[in-house]
Amino acid sequence: MQDRITRRLATFQYPFSLASVEGHHPAGTYAVETTEALIGGLSFLAYRRVSTTIEFPSGYSAMVSRQVVEVDPLDLEAAETRDAGLVSAAAVSRRVEA
Repeated sequence: MQDRITRRLATFQYPFSLASVEGHHPAGTYAVETTEALIGGLSFLAYRRVSTTIEFPSGYSAMVSRQVVEVDPLDLEAAETRDAGLVSAAAVSRRVEA
């Protein structure tokens, strides 16, 4: 079976948390990877999502430089939406204060 891998960067302007991952994470840019598997037996190409992971810098040991954790893609999308709302609210607040 042929897998399709999509890589992207998720940038958070504010600290964030994910329901599917323990703890709070600092603002920054994180690598996100989604793996999808080809669904066989169809007359057209179709894929199903197998996993979505995010890469965090490791805080556990100097020997490990990063930690890759599987996340719920809907949870990640919700965190990005919350962050975008905070960015928009901060921009409006700065305009009102000016």
